[in-house]
Amino acid sequence: MNAFHFKGKTVLITGASMGIGEAFARELSRRGATLVLVARGEEKLAALASELGKAHVIAADLTAPGAAQRVFDAVRAKGLDVDVLVNNAGFGVHGAFDGLALATQREQIDLNVGALVELTHLFMPMVERRQGGVIQVASMAAFQPIPYFAVYAATKAFVLSFSEALWAEYRPRGVRVLALCPGATETPFFQRSGEVPGTSKRARPEDVVRLGLAAFVAGRASVLHGAGNNFSTFLLRFFSREFTVKTLARLLKPQAPELPGAARRAA
Repeated sequence: MNAFHFKGKTVLITGASMGIGEAFARELSRRGATLVLVARGEEKLAALASELGKAHVIAADLTAPGAAQRVFDAVRAKGLDVDVLVNNAGFGVHGAFDGLALATQREQIDLNVGALVELTHLFMPMVERRQGGVIQVASMAAFQPIPYFAVYAATKAFVLSFSEALWAEYRPRGVRVLALCPGATETPFFQRSGEVPGTSKRARPEDVVRLGLAAFVAGRASVLHGAGNNFSTFLLRFFSREFTVKTLARLLKPQAPELPGAARRAA
């Protein structure tokens, strides 16, 4: 594959107002890219665009029907051609399957999978014409089923499989496709998901982004951030999936809320 540089390229980033998306925006701005920032919060996007310069803002709720097409149309209306698409927007919620609202679980699928596939399909002809690529933000959760994160992990498994398949399809056509798989990262993700056992040690989003961009430039299909995460994923091959999922169920089961006065009674 030819060498790739971000200077002078146009990069569209979803979920760009915070966390890994914001880190992508800041790093790519430093590398000389023109940015198209997409998220729900228009004020945050406008403030970030004003700070970085060479940035366009598209406020959109990607879980809404037709949102991906509206984003694509807005890009065309601005007269822009996207070289690189970064599908970063996504969320997860920790809890028992029957204890979480169906609407919330469906929203995870709509954003983490539906919007990602639609945006990839819409922008891929443009990306191929520009000989650019797509970065899909998956997760370490993509590598095994995760009880009490059942829908989130399943959506990220889809993203990893989908991305690696497209990597093989489009590589001969000069297009890069990368699945970036972070572990626990210091972002607002946990404000919505709730605290998750075993995730107190979190990576810096800037480090995740730099690894992802290096892997993208190198033409890799996927990359997992963190030596510990890589080792843990390597170990999975030595255990049955049943053993792994039962172990995770014990580790990740939500704690029952403590009843008022329980501590005093225990004393």
